[in-house]
Amino acid sequence: MSEISAEQVAHLANLARIDLSPEEIESLTSELGQIVEAVAKVQEVAGPDVPATSHPLPLTNVFRADEVRPSLTVEQALSGAPAREGDRFKVATILDED
Repeated sequence: MSEISAEQVAHLANLARIDLSPEEIESLTSELGQIVEAVAKVQEVAGPDVPATSHPLPLTNVFRADEVRPSLTVEQALSGAPAREGDRFKVATILDED
């Protein structure tokens, strides 16, 4: 049995400034009732002896360590650039900021 009434859905819609049709209120009443029931089931299972988790599997950092490796020189990197300013790529201004 749903713990959410059509009046509650209409009240929430009014608070949120959402104009709902009677059909939408009826549909949302049913959907929100199902959501409340699902949350209630989870609350029954989750007890003080169940540790809180953000992910069911332990996650570790799988990135490699940063290592300095040989790479392009500044001249090689900028050799194909259409425009440059010193040792940097020059790009068109997109914001009116200095």
